[in-house]
Amino acid sequence: MSNTKYIFVTGGVTSSLGKGIIAASLAKLLQGQDFKVTIQKFDPYINVDPGTLNPYEHGECFVTDDGAETDLDLGHYERFLNVTTSQANNVTTGRVYQSVIEKERRGEFLGKTVQVIPHITNEIKERMQLLGNTGEYDIVITEIGGTVGDIESLPYIESVRQLIWDLGKENALVIHLTLIPFLAAAGELKTKPTQHSVKTLMESGISADIIVCRTEHELSSDLKEKLALFCNVKRESIIQSIDVDTIYDVPLKMLDEGLDKVVLEKLQLTPKKDLDLKPWNIFLEKFKNPKHTLKIGLVGKYVELQDSYKSILESLIHAGAVNETEIEVISIHSEHLEDGDVTKQLEGLHGLIVAPGFGERGIEGKISSIAYARSNKLPFFGICLGMQMAVIEYARNQAGLTHANSTEMEADCKEAVIDLMETQKSIINKGGTMRLGSWDCELAANSKSAIAYGSKIISERHRHRYEFNNEFQERVFDDQFIVAGTNPETGLVEIIEYHNHPWFVGVQFHPEYKSTVSNPHPLFVAFVQASLAHKAK
Repeated sequence: MSNTKYIFVTGGVTSSLGKGIIAASLAKLLQGQDFKVTIQKFDPYINVDPGTLNPYEHGECFVTDDGAETDLDLGHYERFLNVTTSQANNVTTGRVYQSVIEKERRGEFLGKTVQVIPHITNEIKERMQLLGNTGEYDIVITEIGGTVGDIESLPYIESVRQLIWDLGKENALVIHLTLIPFLAAAGELKTKPTQHSVKTLMESGISADIIVCRTEHELSSDLKEKLALFCNVKRESIIQSIDVDTIYDVPLKMLDEGLDKVVLEKLQLTPKKDLDLKPWNIFLEKFKNPKHTLKIGLVGKYVELQDSYKSILESLIHAGAVNETEIEVISIHSEHLEDGDVTKQLEGLHGLIVAPGFGERGIEGKISSIAYARSNKLPFFGICLGMQMAVIEYARNQAGLTHANSTEMEADCKEAVIDLMETQKSIINKGGTMRLGSWDCELAANSKSAIAYGSKIISERHRHRYEFNNEFQERVFDDQFIVAGTNPETGLVEIIEYHNHPWFVGVQFHPEYKSTVSNPHPLFVAFVQASLAHKAK
């Protein structure tokens, strides 16, 4: 039997309180005491995974090494802990029901009536313990998406109740994250929503062991005592989570509140060593005391919602800190570049990132921004679709292929320099069928990418259906516009560079998925350095 301990993080009052950040912060504190920790996210929506969701619906889709399209919270887990996640770290209602229905079709339930209890809850419990049963982890933290009281969440809450009963209270605990709103008219913080949320949880048979309270103002001692009394927990189990300047402050705030101590005490665990957060504190020191500033333009199609490009924004924070640079990201909607003065909108920037995306909306705006960056020697970083648009821009404006385009934008274009991958042409279903997960890439010697990585072979995560059409390789590339990275198995063009330029790099993969606090991604680090050099000029 596994000795793994389980922590469940639920939410109440409102969504988007930051359950993922609290889970990752607690995991960081436990990891700093030498515990092996992993985090998993259980999402109540019926999509099998977030892969087919519009970024406006659910923020960015994060991709793991093994090709799972997952919730963006897994990005927080990886960035905080510097460990990789997998397919097993993100489960949705869609995946749970899909699995149960497939078992029923195979006759595995021996003619029984298939019901939410026990069949769905058993499936959920099995998946909740999957990582714990490997024997790799001392502690598994499970974040339950949504808020307590949602119809969609009920099977998960019931599964948690059953699992705590099975495991015993010394092996499992529940952290409930709620909001303590401040009513300006009354001039005071209100505890009633939290009381109702905890009561709703109790009605499902679960008593919160620890209550983490999101708040804009300090919680007084009296207020904490009141919460403890009405919510049936000890005073030290009321944890304040006050608003902070950066999510990277949260682990230190949780440390000040003693969250890790309360957790270890309740799980009857002794720290394996004194807490070590030295690398984390060095990162924060550099992040908060920058010596330089930069303005980086981010051209995208979903810039209205910050979560659409969460990993890119966080990668810039990591790369900025290591370069002791504060980065102001200027979000630019690619559609606005199509009917405006590109020079006016881009001048004053020290670097430009053209972000990933799908579909034809705003494409010409991306291309015109890349033309500006290339001709004005502005450091440029194109990611996935951004790299493809850089190829189209060069093909049209320098290589004489005036009709160059992607078949994603123009199905019957005459010069399809970007085309649907051969392996994608027979695919009908959209979910989980793109080129996904980690793939190797061989770098060209002395290229800017090879210098940044300090390596010849790299492995990066992908999420795309279209690629450079190798039939056009000789007509597009020349001694200045080069292929700087290629997949050694398929010949897929992974990286392009333009040499007559301080720093012009486009990548087919998603480097932002692998940047962490401990290991900022080398391409983002090099891009920030190039942008600093551009500013100095």
